Amino acid sequence: MISSKIAIVEGDITQQQVDAIVNAANNSLLGGGGVDGAIHRAAGLGLWEECRRLGGCQTGDAKITRGYNLLADWVIHTVGPIWRGGNFGEDGLLASCYRRCLEIATQYEIISIAFPAISTGAYGFPPQRAAKIAVKTVKEFLENNSSVEQVILVCFTHGDYNYYVSALKEILTMDN
Repeated sequence: MISSKIAIVEGDITQQQVDAIVNAANNSLLGGGGVDGAIHRAAGLGLWEECRRLGGCQTGDAKITRGYNLLADWVIHTVGPIWRGGNFGEDGLLASCYRRCLEIATQYEIISIAFPAISTGAYGFPPQRAAKIAVKTVKEFLENNSSVEQVILVCFTHGDYNYYVSALKEILTMDN
């Protein structure tokens, strides 16, 4: 049952006890503000050094590194789209971020993974819209791939938490 594989929590992604956490990174992968900065600070210099060797990442794609000082063994870095009004493929790029991270998780035999609310901070993606895309993409992936057993959607704010809970209820209800 898909609903048992998806959890939504309010909290700090760097403190999640999972195999991998997802970093909402910028194209350079070298740290920044928000989630990206918090993950780099918590992981330590080793993460920055490994990211430097990756040569950046395209929007909608993802790359994996070790977790260093984090509780998670792995960090999957993905670059979400900057919101430009919704007419520049932002929805598809955001869905691609979630899908690519889950594909990499499958490739690396990662059982549990935690995602932040990708692109909803400084990149300005409307959080309610982002929540629906995230939940729908994760659900569809889990329906067709059984290796990932637990996906945790970690919301830093209570407002984002409410959007994600609402999106999960709506999408699961549509299936019944």
